[in-house]
Amino acid sequence: MSVPLAEALADMPVVVMTGMRQTGKSTLLQRDAALAARAYVSLDDFAQLDAARRDPEAFLDREEPLTVDEAQRCPELLVEIKRAVDLDRRPGRFLLSGSANFSLLRGVADSLAGRAVYLTLHPFTQREIRGDLERPSLMRRAFTEGRVPRNGRAVGLDWGAVLRGGLPPVALGIVRTPRIWYTGYEQTYLERDVRDLSRIGDLVSFRSLLKLAALRTAQVLKISELARDAKLAAATAGRYLSLLEASFVVSRIPPFLVNEATRLIKSPKLFVSDAGLAAHLAGFSVGEPGVSDSFRGALLETYVAQNLLGMLAAEWPGARLAYWHIQGRHEVDFVVESGRDCLAIEVKAAPRWTDRDLSGLRIFLERTPRCRLALLAHTGAATVSLGERLWAIPIPVLLS
Repeated sequence: MSVPLAEALADMPVVVMTGMRQTGKSTLLQRDAALAARAYVSLDDFAQLDAARRDPEAFLDREEPLTVDEAQRCPELLVEIKRAVDLDRRPGRFLLSGSANFSLLRGVADSLAGRAVYLTLHPFTQREIRGDLERPSLMRRAFTEGRVPRNGRAVGLDWGAVLRGGLPPVALGIVRTPRIWYTGYEQTYLERDVRDLSRIGDLVSFRSLLKLAALRTAQVLKISELARDAKLAAATAGRYLSLLEASFVVSRIPPFLVNEATRLIKSPKLFVSDAGLAAHLAGFSVGEPGVSDSFRGALLETYVAQNLLGMLAAEWPGARLAYWHIQGRHEVDFVVESGRDCLAIEVKAAPRWTDRDLSGLRIFLERTPRCRLALLAHTGAATVSLGERLWAIPIPVLLS
């Protein structure tokens, strides 16, 4: 069991675990030894769903703590959980899980305000795939020490890992043909989640916006341009995008706005939540012709964002991810904030760099005294110091 989940179950009567489909929520809930003492039911099972709808009180009347998977399928259950918690607020009584966050969170917000805490299970990180979780991440150690720890490794980027992303069936090599699996994933999402849990009549337009969003991954979000290209009204495009975000298919990373600089861009950056899914939606797949140069940098930045978000959620509670951009002048791809201090990261889709590639990091360091370290993450194998608080580091090492 992850530390955040264990802590949440020890403190709160209701814990809600959400995340995009196929991130491994059900597997975790059923196989984690630390959860073995809990009763487990899935509302994907028609008999269990029918029982929950017919008599929610009897369904919840159990001696042991209860885990309910796909809990969004029975909103009536949330009302009864609220009543049960008001009578007995023992920590860890109910663990709810679901991929359809746009339904689940609405119901929980209405019924369980002040009674529940929410956790997100992200796609696998590089550390999780490799089973390298015994010590803190290099990124956190670098933040603490103010320098990049020497770990003796020199390793370049595996582009296959980027294209596989972090969804377990593909990332772990369980499926033989990732392209077919991703096609089925896309169809399941559109036909099951979107059609069943939202009022979208035109799935063709929604699918078009989904693919256009993938082609814009790692870019500053401009809804008006996205709507124009999808041939949708801006309000409709905004609603579709919110649905994608609420179901964890995309995420928005906010700007870092602490600096008193003019012309700071204040719109969020848009990311597809899994690099493998982003590659598929954009027309690239594992084992097929390479990614175009125009999309390579965006896909690599998406892969880094996927890993950073997963690492922060799993082992660095309270840390936040942002980006920094002064329009037309300087930018930094990621800023990790923790307390009053921060760490800056620029992603370079090449093994070599120039002074121009470092300019954004240098300006950020100059304007942000509380930045402990600035890192240029590249695809080569060298880790080198480039000056005070400034380092170049291989992407696999950064994410280790």
